[in-house]
Amino acid sequence: MENIEKYIFYILAVLAIASAILMVTRKNPIVSALWLIFNFFTVSGIYLLLKAQFIAIIQVLVYAGAIMVLFLFVIMLLNLDKIETVVIPEPVKSKNDYKKLTAVLLSIFLMLLLAYSVYFAFSGKYEVASPDALNIGKAEFLGNKLFLEYSYQVEIIGILLLVAIIGAVILAKKKL
Repeated sequence: MENIEKYIFYILAVLAIASAILMVTRKNPIVSALWLIFNFFTVSGIYLLLKAQFIAIIQVLVYAGAIMVLFLFVIMLLNLDKIETVVIPEPVKSKNDYKKLTAVLLSIFLMLLLAYSVYFAFSGKYEVASPDALNIGKAEFLGNKLFLEYSYQVEIIGILLLVAIIGAVILAKKKL
């Protein structure tokens, strides 16, 4: 059974990476949004493999449902099909190619530094699983954490969101 879960994870991971690449590389924004929805479903499958049922369902409901409807609404509102593409002229070749070389070398150095930092930050720290590992993704566990241990933070976030909504309504209200 464990081998099947491993193979399903690899399949979902490859599909998630492929759909993310396809989402970024498509020229049509509607097609990109559809690939993003597919990516949300594959990530939700990975959450299910991790026994985080609540997070998997929220991933589909909130992101693939509400957020993508908003994205599609904005795309259709902007009417991106009628925007003419601007032709960017070819850049003039400069003799200062050291800037490109420096940028590439600095990028490689920063990626190596990041990999080094991540490796030594997590090596040996998480060898033993937490006793709550199977319960972390369940709705009951999350509810207890949010409303018992972090109740003040949840209330503060709720008040901030209320203030943001009131501010958005005031800014969007047309002056008569």
